[in-house]
Amino acid sequence: MNRLAPYHNKLLVEAGCDEAGRGCLAGPVTAAAVIFPPRVRIPGLDDSKKLTHAKREALRPLIEERAIAWAVAFVEPAEIDAINILQASFRAMHLAIAALSIRPEHLLIDGNRFVAYPGIAHTCFIQGDGRYRSIAAASVLAKTYRDARMEELHRTHPEYGWVINKGYPTVDHRAAIERIGPCEQHRQSFRLLRAEPVLL
Repeated sequence: MNRLAPYHNKLLVEAGCDEAGRGCLAGPVTAAAVIFPPRVRIPGLDDSKKLTHAKREALRPLIEERAIAWAVAFVEPAEIDAINILQASFRAMHLAIAALSIRPEHLLIDGNRFVAYPGIAHTCFIQGDGRYRSIAAASVLAKTYRDARMEELHRTHPEYGWVINKGYPTVDHRAAIERIGPCEQHRQSFRLLRAEPVLL
């Protein structure tokens, strides 16, 4: 496991922010924000993409218990279609930040760009979820809460296999869309099916 930095500026109250589900064909984009105390210890914490499903699920209650504050927010498919996925990702992060019980003084953002949150400075970090504890924790919360949402939606639409593919563009997911068409949880602004080859 990587050794994650506990903070970027130890003099400020920092919130790490990350999102999950940006590349999915269905379901919400989900963001989380986490504020940790300086000396927090969460063994095994890392970028959620490097962890197994079981490890993420085991880390989630530890993060929630040991954080000073945390929050998760969703932006649904209709809004994603209305404002585009990049802006929807930023909006989800803003909603998560706004829901924190403590107002941070600085935001650590996973990625290379962000729409500034009113009144709070931010710094973007490429692969920040592998560099800072709070961003890694946010990545785990965003991923686990989104997975749980997709498992709930699977009960209404089991034909798409969301309990397995979580809305990502797998072969089986696209085959189901082609067979029965999309539903209200699909992002209509996305290419739901692969383009047909051009015959010359």
